[in-house]
Amino acid sequence: MDAAAPASGLVAGTNLLKKLVRFARGADTLTVAEKVYSIAAFLAIVTTFLLVMSVQSVRLQTTYRHMHASSAAAAINVGRINALIYAVVMESRGVYMSTDRRAMMPFADGLIRRNRELAEAVKSMERTVSNDDAEQFAAFRQRISQFIEFRQELARRGMEISSAAAREWGDNSANRTVRSKLNADIEALERIYQQRAREADELANENRYAAAYLFALGLAALIFAGLNVVVMRGSVVRALTDITQATDRIAQGDVKSEVPHLRRHDEIGRLARAVQNFRDAVARIVELEELELGTAQARDAAMTERDNFNDKYQAKKWQLSAAINSMPQGLIMLDGKASVVAMNSNYRKIYNLPETIQAGSATLEEILQHRVDSGLFSGDVSKYVAAVLERIAKREPTAYEIALNDGRIIKIYERPMDGGGWVSVQEDVTEQRQRERILERMERFLATIIENVAEGIIAKDARNLRYVFVNKAAEKMIGMTRGEIIGKTARELFSSEAAALIERRDQQLLAQKQQLEPIIDTIDNPARGRRVISARRVQIGGTNEESHMFVTMVEDRTEKMVAAA
Repeated sequence: MDAAAPASGLVAGTNLLKKLVRFARGADTLTVAEKVYSIAAFLAIVTTFLLVMSVQSVRLQTTYRHMHASSAAAAINVGRINALIYAVVMESRGVYMSTDRRAMMPFADGLIRRNRELAEAVKSMERTVSNDDAEQFAAFRQRISQFIEFRQELARRGMEISSAAAREWGDNSANRTVRSKLNADIEALERIYQQRAREADELANENRYAAAYLFALGLAALIFAGLNVVVMRGSVVRALTDITQATDRIAQGDVKSEVPHLRRHDEIGRLARAVQNFRDAVARIVELEELELGTAQARDAAMTERDNFNDKYQAKKWQLSAAINSMPQGLIMLDGKASVVAMNSNYRKIYNLPETIQAGSATLEEILQHRVDSGLFSGDVSKYVAAVLERIAKREPTAYEIALNDGRIIKIYERPMDGGGWVSVQEDVTEQRQRERILERMERFLATIIENVAEGIIAKDARNLRYVFVNKAAEKMIGMTRGEIIGKTARELFSSEAAALIERRDQQLLAQKQQLEPIIDTIDNPARGRRVISARRVQIGGTNEESHMFVTMVEDRTEKMVAAA
């Protein structure tokens, strides 16, 4: 079996080569796919060679630039080092040829500075060293170190001993030997860098050949691309245009139109024969349509009615979906078997239902199981579902609240549906219950404070001036119970003179908004006689508000006035 596969591939390749030869001689024996694949194969081969030559050219260019740059840098460094060696020698001569120490000091300082520059130049030159000059450079660097140490010692002798001691140390055969060897090292390094420059020039010549190869391969790729355009235009595009025009004529009802390219043996010929079969089928359809025109009209009318009904159904469905999703409460509908018929987005949000739970496929049991998994329900799922089924069967509406495990409180209203089933509207009332508890605590707190303050506190409705609240202190001051006071006006409780004074104070409060400074009045109390009172008044709300009230804080000062008298 393994040997058969290469053999079959060889046979296929031989057949394709024979077809290409016959095609070159003028016989149209290739299919469109074979034409396109052949050109694409040749284009791929040329592109591969082009890529390889491009990589080679880039490699040669990189090597050339590296060699050229390193040679130039090395030549510059050699010249700089040679100049610094000469400068050091000149400074050395100045040291040991000076007559006194003061004249010698500038030469000694210059010698030390040049030695430092020479060391830095050698260190900089070390970055350009490659394998071919590493050994030579190592010897050169060691000799430079000896040269620098020798010159440092010369400067030291000149500065610390005398110029004669420096001359004795510097003007000898050992010094000249080191200098000669340094010159030989520099000349050897120059020869190495000249050889490297020649090799870089040879690489540049090779790169010119690579550029010529790249041009030739690019030209070949361009030729194959142009050939591909010519083949596609002549064999495919023009033929497809002719077949498209024939198809348009057939679609317009010209079933006698001729289909071109039927004699071709490639894909275009097969497409042309398929279009001819299509033309024949259209001709048969036209005949059938003429025979069954009445049936077609009836069918069209039925389809139109069906489409209209479907449009109305979809519109109603969309309206219903939009309505239930716009509800602020969560809604779920179940059938008689507790399968989910519909639910809105707020219901999904309350219980954080995943996308896998959808109306039409999910059940109440699955929703409860998800609540168990997410920690929102800790009861018995089976018992809960059984209770719901029982309520569905009894068709009894109910309303109740449940507390979820995460602390939320859900208000649930259940109603039976016509035809069986059950609908539940659920609302998250957690914040409402919290506000109610806070309000209840605040009311108890305020009531406790108001009932136990020493001042009398009286509130009346600003719209009809009837008393709506009095505290214990106010009951004691007035001498009546709150049951006798609440709901009545001042004229129903006090004398006409006292009522007129109270009404006048109410009008002043309405104009001033508030009277925080106490006002002293003497008033006839029907139960306790003539009393001296101090009153402060505030206005709550506005004239257009239902909660518009007058609040009076009263202090009975009768006993204090008597005591003061």
